[in-house]
Amino acid sequence: MSRSGGVLLLPLLAAALLGAPGAAQPAGEAACRPVRAAFQVLQPGAKWVPESPVPGTDLQVCIPKGSTCCSRKMEEKYQATARLNMEQLLQSASMELKFLVIQNAAVFQEAFEIVVRHARNFTNSMFRTYYQSMGPKALKFVGELFTDISLYILGSDISVNGMINEFFDSLFPLVYSHLINPGSPDPSVEMTECLRVARRDLKVFGSYPKTMMTQVSKSLQATRVFLQALNLGIEVINTTEHLKFSKDCGRALLRMWYCSHCQGLLLAKPCAGYCRAVMQGCLAGVLEIHSLWKEYIGSLEGLTRGMRGIYDMEHVLLSLFSVVRDAVVHAHKNEGKLSAAISRLCGHAQQRQIRSANYPEDLFIDKKVLKVTHIEQEETLSSRRRELIAKLKSHSSFYSSLPEYICSHSSAVQNDTLCWNGQEVVERYSPQITRNGAKAQAGNHEVKVKGLEPVISQIIDKLKHINQLLRGMTLLRRKAPGKAAEEEEEEESGDCDDEDECGRGSGDGELRVRNQLRFLAELAYDLDMDDISANKQLLNQQSKDGAAVPSSHPGSAATLPSPAAGIALVLPLLLGHQP
Repeated sequence: MSRSGGVLLLPLLAAALLGAPGAAQPAGEAACRPVRAAFQVLQPGAKWVPESPVPGTDLQVCIPKGSTCCSRKMEEKYQATARLNMEQLLQSASMELKFLVIQNAAVFQEAFEIVVRHARNFTNSMFRTYYQSMGPKALKFVGELFTDISLYILGSDISVNGMINEFFDSLFPLVYSHLINPGSPDPSVEMTECLRVARRDLKVFGSYPKTMMTQVSKSLQATRVFLQALNLGIEVINTTEHLKFSKDCGRALLRMWYCSHCQGLLLAKPCAGYCRAVMQGCLAGVLEIHSLWKEYIGSLEGLTRGMRGIYDMEHVLLSLFSVVRDAVVHAHKNEGKLSAAISRLCGHAQQRQIRSANYPEDLFIDKKVLKVTHIEQEETLSSRRRELIAKLKSHSSFYSSLPEYICSHSSAVQNDTLCWNGQEVVERYSPQITRNGAKAQAGNHEVKVKGLEPVISQIIDKLKHINQLLRGMTLLRRKAPGKAAEEEEEEESGDCDDEDECGRGSGDGELRVRNQLRFLAELAYDLDMDDISANKQLLNQQSKDGAAVPSSHPGSAATLPSPAAGIALVLPLLLGHQP
């Protein structure tokens, strides 16, 4: 349509909406026919529409200046419809954000469980391959450790130091009877308990338990808070999109969207300024969330930036088998001193026997056992976190922009001319100057705000709490003053980001696990699943183990039965972009 054509239509539109002077109310039997037809769409078969205009003395909200085409039952139906419209608009506004957070919360939780499962299998395979005599008995303790790790990530009140101490306490009697004093009968219950106590007193495994505690504690705490934050984000969105509106809000919505129908002005649209005032009143409590929501996204970004090295559970857990291996090697090296000390402490003087098998001081994974393929630009959990934060930041003003969104999707007249102001169609509407938030609505004449709804107050308190947790996560990669050189070396060794070439093993074939989840799908690794039953109560078993995965290197060993096959199918679905 040409500009001149649009100008010519303005007087006609004004005449249709405004009517002749002094004729702002319906007149005659024909006046209510369009209203009846429109109302039949909302309530088919209802006979509540007057045959002709009535005084409308029973109306409570759409009170006419003269006659009206609405009855009390129509007014009640219109108000219910207005509330439903508001709920649907809120749900429409939050749909993209809600899907983003829900999808990523599910993806990350499943991915973390996959990492835990693989870390357990790496550790089991290490024991089975290099410590075959005690390997089967060690599987139970490995399974219990990683079950506790999974429970901790999901929020269980378990001590990380406690679970690691329990693991090494249980492991030492095996190490003693199979490596330090091989050939001896299994220790008695009393001897086993003595060995468990002696483990800490003698520092049997050196500083490795402490190293493991530090790395696991920091990485799991960051992971747990990350998941808690995502789940709270879902709760915030669910709460605000299903908000129950006050009586005053319901009346204001009725006036804005449907009271014009009672005057026969079916084409009248609310003024944008008037609509914003109504929304600021109806959403006063929700808009109080804006600053905390913005802080939530910023704090979550700070957490994800710091989830590297010893704060990255992928890197820590997938390398955990090497810490356990080094701890066992340390105890094996000091077998002479340990044997004498144990004899004194536990009264156990067994004649040492010559071992029939040598256990290497340094454990290297056979290339036939593990095959690693470097994949350029592969997606990892770290990159997925960065992608999530980038998308969340685009929603940082979600709550403050809700009034504008709803009004723009309610066909509000943006230039505030020839529009409905709740009582009549006006040539120009002078908008109120109001700010967002409950305290700023004292001068709002469209909706009376009495205070925050209890459910909004609860959400605000929860947001404050999670923001405090996120801020409290000290993830700065700085060396603390007075830190031992060995601890500094441990943290440096964990400093491996996605862009680093951490996954390229040296020529000797030593295993160097990258902190990248999709990397796992490319392994042809003989994963041990003997203790899977111990973890069925916790770990997700949707992907069935046991399929064969072709090796990723040409000329390598034949395919091995492995859960990596299931992972290869699951991970692209978990980490892939949704259309």
